[in-house]
Amino acid sequence: MECTGVLSDVSRDWKTGKWKVTFAINEESALSQVENIQSCEKLSIKAVQYREKRSLNANAYFHVLVGKIAEAKTQSKAWAKNELICKYGQPQYLPDGDVMIYKTNAPVEYMRELESIHSIPVKFSEENGKEVVFYKIYRGSSTYNTQEMSALIDGTVAEAKEHGIDTMTPDELERMKAAWQSA
Repeated sequence: MECTGVLSDVSRDWKTGKWKVTFAINEESALSQVENIQSCEKLSIKAVQYREKRSLNANAYFHVLVGKIAEAKTQSKAWAKNELICKYGQPQYLPDGDVMIYKTNAPVEYMRELESIHSIPVKFSEENGKEVVFYKIYRGSSTYNTQEMSALIDGTVAEAKEHGIDTMTPDELERMKAAWQSA
């Protein structure tokens, strides 16, 4: 069962001591989905903040441009992708609202080649005679909503143009963005 809604109530069952969480659901079709799970002894439950979905075409187009920019700059795709995400993307936030900072002895050249983490160095220090680097961490583009992806694409297109790379026309970009809104 997957749907949208809001948290409506939290209470505790006085007999069992277990917590009850109630949601107000937006979709009428969710009721039929409830019937499918009523007889289940145990459910896996996950509630996360709603994010407006965007087209996979946006991520695909971003990766096409990453490849072309990497080629133009004679650098790896991983390095180019990290640069673009750290320049036009979204920081990773901790639950307390602070931006995620990662301290490591990994050199910049190594971190920029990683596909699993997007980072930019923000501070260099020395501890016990060894250099340590503090990196600001950015979310991967697959987690972006429409507005966030739009900003990443706009910045990436601007970079591509700076390197003489053909991109979608402004009209084509607007049509693609309009498709994200309706997806």
